[in-house]
Amino acid sequence: MLSKRIIPCLDVRDGRTTKGIRFRDNIDVGDPVSMARFYYEEGADEIVFYDITASSDRRGIMIEVVRRVAEEIFIPFCVGGEIRTIEDMRRILLAGAEKVSINTAAVLNPAIISDGAQAFGSQCMVLGMDVRKVEPTGNIPSGYEVVINGGRTLMGIDALWWAKRAVALGAGEICLNSIDTDGVQSGYEMALTRLISSSVSVPVIASGGAGTIDHIVEVLTQGEADAALVASIVHYGTYTIRQIKEELNARGVKVRMTW
Repeated sequence: MLSKRIIPCLDVRDGRTTKGIRFRDNIDVGDPVSMARFYYEEGADEIVFYDITASSDRRGIMIEVVRRVAEEIFIPFCVGGEIRTIEDMRRILLAGAEKVSINTAAVLNPAIISDGAQAFGSQCMVLGMDVRKVEPTGNIPSGYEVVINGGRTLMGIDALWWAKRAVALGAGEICLNSIDTDGVQSGYEMALTRLISSSVSVPVIASGGAGTIDHIVEVLTQGEADAALVASIVHYGTYTIRQIKEELNARGVKVRMTW
């Protein structure tokens, strides 16, 4: 069995880590560079960094912050936010990231997935998906709709269809975020996570909703996710990465325990 991964998520705005609920009411929770270093030392398997206002502000990612984080950690590092071209990807990878996460740009221009996979390899291409639960329709039979622009724009695209198409285009991993559970700390969106995880051939990172270790155990087992993104429960000190992994290990969930 491959080890399950615990991945802290740093949502960054104006050079500071923030956290909100359902993409709203964000508050400052710290310096992303020092937080990344702390989580690395605690045993995190990867770090995800999202420049959450790069798209809405119509600017490039704060590349200097990316570079400073990359200098402090020695685990895989994924960066997302306003990545629209191969050159954007190249700049981020040269700054020290191992992966790029594309979300809005991929929905608007799916060819960027295949272009990026051809240029840098599928292992570098992470499809970010923001999803809302809706009433099933002919266009959205799964009952889950893709949303872009930081949760602002409903696209009328079925989440399951889009996940399968992105993988066929070359996405090597999916970071699946439920807007309905984001920041609420009431548990991951289990039905959505299981639906996507069981339907694609690439790893799926569950995102949005972790409030307890029980939630993480559930999504990594019943939800069939390969990794769990965590934010509020570690940013606010409810649990440390070490505590989460020790408890997962005690419950028989295989995780990396050496760091």
